[in-house]
Parts: sequence; structure tokens; C-alpha cells
Amino acid sequence: MFSFASFLWRNYASWYPKEVSKQSDAIRFGLLGATSIAPSAIITPAKSHPEVIIVAVAARDERKAAAYAKRYKIPIIHSSYQALLDDPAIDAVYIALPNAYHFEWATKAIEAGKHVLLEKPSVSNGEEAAKLFRSPLLSGKNELVLLEAFHFRFHPAWQKLLSLMDRDAIAEVHSTQHAPKGYIATYGNMCKYSLAGGCLMGMGSYTVAGLREIFGTEPEQCLEATYTSLAPGHDKEIDRAFNARWRFPRGAIGSIETDMIADGGYPLPLMEEFPTLRLPKIMIKHREKVIEDDSPANEEHVVLKTVTMWNFTFAVIWHRIDVEEEHTIREKPGGRMIRTWTDRRYIKEYAEESGSDSWTSYRHQLEVFVNRIRGRPGSGVWVESEDSVKQMTMIDDAYLKAGLPARKSIPRS
Repeated sequence: MFSFASFLWRNYASWYPKEVSKQSDAIRFGLLGATSIAPSAIITPAKSHPEVIIVAVAARDERKAAAYAKRYKIPIIHSSYQALLDDPAIDAVYIALPNAYHFEWATKAIEAGKHVLLEKPSVSNGEEAAKLFRSPLLSGKNELVLLEAFHFRFHPAWQKLLSLMDRDAIAEVHSTQHAPKGYIATYGNMCKYSLAGGCLMGMGSYTVAGLREIFGTEPEQCLEATYTSLAPGHDKEIDRAFNARWRFPRGAIGSIETDMIADGGYPLPLMEEFPTLRLPKIMIKHREKVIEDDSPANEEHVVLKTVTMWNFTFAVIWHRIDVEEEHTIREKPGGRMIRTWTDRRYIKEYAEESGSDSWTSYRHQLEVFVNRIRGRPGSGVWVESEDSVKQMTMIDDAYLKAGLPARKSIPRS
């Protein structure tokens, strides 16, 4: 009962945090777009941060911006994205526009001298990523901060997962991410090729980012990539679901399975079109390791370790890290098994010294973003510029392997 009460309280406090007084030099954020993701990604996290104020919003539809500002108590409404960027009172912007517009408006934002918190995927393709993240405006005396918002990497649970693995001994990593049918509109932005949509560009990008950080390096080759298209009448270049396998150094294999309109999988045929609910999951299998212990000279003790994290993208709601170690004592030479047993541990990690257990991954991300602007050391967790470039390159390569085009750039206005 106590754990259930903690679950309820943690989730209540994460969505309705206690608002704090703001410092006089708080960073003033503007929102490019009256988006559905911004309330969880920055508006709510900002309430508990004394150094962040959401002061302005701009949208293509000014009436929509006005209604949004009223709902979320944002004091300033700008008539256009450019007008917001031209406002000298704004220090930083949060960009969660359709993917195709990320490059243009992130570029314009740093040209205007604003720090940028940029929703993933950062841009449409690897070429845009190289141009944006290698911009000279991001280095030098007046360095601006640009961060691709892979929020899950900032949660303590993800960092705990990384501490439990042995990177040099990894044999296989498999990452899955699904959204139930109906969660993403099939005629929405994520289902339009002209807006750089697609499953791999959306939730699939989490699975790719997870593989890359776990391996700590880039793949040598995309071995296989397949996709499921949308129903007839939709853009044929859009992937509704995407599966892929890569070979990483030391012969390791990384694979993903992702679907933004998941349905079926039920025992009854009449339920085949029902929405499917699956927790995001990432599983890390290690190679067999010899344990140096007091076993007799003619025996060998080996262990196979598997580390699995459930719900890695939204860990504050609930998560669990399973550590399973399969032990075997066998004869040598010959390898005849003498005995075997399995040890299991279940781990949760909601808080760290600098935060609360009710902080969402977005709130942890905001903390680090502000620390970087202020020049403070922070937690040490970050998504480096080259990381974002390589992320988009890996996505481009997977699309090409599957026989789909990489997402195209649109002309800058």
C-alpha cells in the first residue's frame, strides 16, 4: 500500500509541482509554436525552477497563440516566430515545431542570439544536423547553448541503467517503443513526408538514441531495415512501423522495434485492430564472463548477465530495471555442466541528490540546460553536438537501407 501511495504522490507532484519564486535574473523563455508537447516538456517543469520563466509564445495562428497563452498564463503573444526571436527580452527558446521546420528556426534562433532547447529529432536529416550543430555561432566567446531534447537520458533511472552494464562485454541490445493505435493522428504532422514525419523520426528516435548511448559508439553497418507503410491514401514514404538491426564494434548487434500505430497481438481475431499497449523497453545482453573465484582447478564459473529497463522513456511514472545473472559451474576441459542458478535483482531509481523523485525527465533536462547556460558543472549528462549529428546520420542510413528516402529539407523562408 505504501508503494502504491508513493506512486500516486510522485505522479501527482510531477504533473502539479509546487511553484517557486523566480529569481530576478531568471532565464526568459519563448515558445515557438503552441504545441501539445510543451506543457510536459517545459511549461510544467519551469514551475519548479527558480531560474526559468515562460514569458512568450508565437504560433502561425495568432488566435491559437492567444488561447494557448491564456490557458498556460503566458504573458506575451508574438504575431510571428520571427517577432519572438527579435524580442531582446527573450533569452532562450523552446522549439517543438513540425520536424521539417526545426533546422530553419533553430538556425534563426541562434542567429538572433538565443539559447535553444530543440525537440527531437533535431532536424530532418544528417546534412541539416551537420550545418546546425557545427555552426560557428555555437562556439567562441559568446557561446550559445543548443540541446537536442532527448529527455530520457537525463533521468537518474537511465543513468543507473548505464552504471549496471559492462560496455565492453555487450553482445546484443534490443530496444522497443510503441504508441497505441489512435494516439498519433494518421493525418497529423508525423504522418506527412513533407514535414519530415515517420515512425523512425518520432518515437523510433528514442530507440536509436538508446542504442547509441549504450554502445558508446557508432554502428559499423546497418544489416537490415524494414518498415510497414500507412494505409492507402497516405504518404507512401512514411513508415508507420520500423524495425532495424545494426552491427556494432566487437561483433555486437543492436536492434530496434517501433510502431506509432500499434494494434493487434490479441488471441481473438476480432481484436486484431484494437490498440496495443506495450511499455517501452531496452534489453542489454552481455557475453559470457568467467568469474575468478575459489572454484577448483578443474571447474570454471561463468555468468551471463542481462539488464532490462522497462519504461525507459517515461521513468517518473513507473520504471523497473531487471538485472538477471545466469551462473554456471562447469568442468574444464570438456564443459560438462555441474550446476546452474540464476540471481535476479529489481532496481528503481527516481531521485538523485540534486532533484526530487517527482522530477520528470523533462525537469532533469531543464536543470542541466540552465546549468549549462549559467556555466555551472551540473550533473555532467549532456547530448553533445556531434552526438546529434551522428544520430541523424544513423536514421538516414536506416531509411535508405529500408528502401525509403531520407527526410528531405525544405527551403528556408
